[in-house]
Amino acid sequence: MSAYFVTATGTDIGKTFVARGLVRALRAGGRHAEALKPVMSGFEPAEAAGSDAGLLLAALGRPVTEEAIALISPWRFAAPLAPDMAAAREGRSLEIEELVRFCKAAAASVPGTGVLLIEGAGGLMSPINGGNTNLDWIGRLELPVILVAGSYLGTISHTLTALDAIARRGLTVKYLVISATPGSPVRLDETRDTIARFAPQIDVVALPRLTSSALEHPVFDQIAGRL
Repeated sequence: MSAYFVTATGTDIGKTFVARGLVRALRAGGRHAEALKPVMSGFEPAEAAGSDAGLLLAALGRPVTEEAIALISPWRFAAPLAPDMAAAREGRSLEIEELVRFCKAAAASVPGTGVLLIEGAGGLMSPINGGNTNLDWIGRLELPVILVAGSYLGTISHTLTALDAIARRGLTVKYLVISATPGSPVRLDETRDTIARFAPQIDVVALPRLTSSALEHPVFDQIAGRL
């Protein structure tokens, strides 16, 4: 079993898109795939199918039911805010120890050569509670990271900052995926090549995501083959 943490340099960058594409590629290659979205903000039960957890379930080939969503996303909050703020709106709290136990138990249940993808909530440094960020969560799990970045103007600084923060925790970036930002004035390949020059030790790939067929892009097969 292998497990990876999917995080991003910010919110709405493409974490779920990348996780879905990898699940599809893994399953197409005959491998067992599991995916979790343990913490989810902005969740509307009436729109469950379009939520991050709902989209992951669809990629896994499973029905989007209330029970199925609860299994992969037990911490769900209504407000579309950072988890700590969203939880506070509901008088709730999110303990990192519970998160870590949940993820480790899920990883232990994945068979053989299967792969578990754990998708974080928001960006790398988004708070998950009053004292911890996604990076703290990853550090406690000690998992390799699949980092997703955009191609918007300014992403190079954001991405290199995220890579530095991850390296300072002694964590490994398995892949850096530059996910196309709609309307960006910067070419996707230019962004990829520039970041790759500053991170020569990391595999950096460019991923267009502007069409319905993008989930079947060969880059997903490339990444899945090395997980």
